[in-house]
Amino acid sequence: MIELLYEDKHLIVCVKPVGVLSQCDGQRDMVCLLGEQCGGEIYPLHRLDRAVGGVMAFARDAESAAALSKQIQQGTFVKRYLAAVGGVPNSASGEMRDLLLKDARQNKTFVVSRPRKGVKEARLAYETLATAQGSGCTCSLVKIRLYTGRTHQIRVQFASRRMPLLGDGKYGSRDKGCDIALWSHSLTFSHPVSGEALTFISYPDKSAYPWNAFERDILKSSTLSGAGDAQSTQHPDFL
Repeated sequence: MIELLYEDKHLIVCVKPVGVLSQCDGQRDMVCLLGEQCGGEIYPLHRLDRAVGGVMAFARDAESAAALSKQIQQGTFVKRYLAAVGGVPNSASGEMRDLLLKDARQNKTFVVSRPRKGVKEARLAYETLATAQGSGCTCSLVKIRLYTGRTHQIRVQFASRRMPLLGDGKYGSRDKGCDIALWSHSLTFSHPVSGEALTFISYPDKSAYPWNAFERDILKSSTLSGAGDAQSTQHPDFL
């Protein structure tokens, strides 16, 4: 059973398990599973990599899907993540802006130096919540606000700064003790029909590596989530 955080006739908000595809790809995925569990049409709005779990939202009718997709395009559908990265950011908080190019044959994204065909701008903001000892190295728990939804964006932007996400061998991590240490932590948006401001929060398994190294710090992360939560005192993009 998929954990449901919210359900009405227009909208479903749930927790995607690690290892499940977000959308139809010839296998059992979130759209199929939610259709079986909740019935009716399920309209995907955004994606998470198979190895990433956490909060996802799905529309239940075409009109709601269009309204929520418009929020995504306008930047008012706010996505925040938790990640455990190798190393420590030079600044406790800040922004990352890069030009990214996806190589479809390798299913891998690269940071490039100049615009050209297929290159897209990527932007995120982050805050460092804590540091700890991982498998033979210092690692950091970071909270991320994603502004653009590029393929593998968080993974490649941190890896390009020599801070690959733990467990992410595709982008250079040597830590094989976990799946990719990335979790969709919160979504903030307006209900597609009522306009009510909504925030939904989910936490990774705090007893599992590497999250168990940051158990108390993960609980602090909701104070950076934006609408409905306490405001950040570090980075303005988390207000």
